[in-house]
Amino acid sequence: MSDSPDKRNEWRAIFYVQARIAILFVPVVASLLIVAALAGNERKSVPTMIDPTVTGSVR
Repeated sequence: MSDSPDKRNEWRAIFYVQARIAILFVPVVASLLIVAALAGNERKSVPTMIDPTVTGSVR
């Protein structure tokens, strides 16, 4: 393996491209985590026996 400046510049350029792509995905992942945390907080301790989706005309 040679430690030529050209090879180092190529690896540095590849690293910079990967870092830029990762920076683009950080807000997406953070927003998905926030949405999942907010959506997962709805818990019912006792399930109701009445289905709210059934209307009076169908019963």
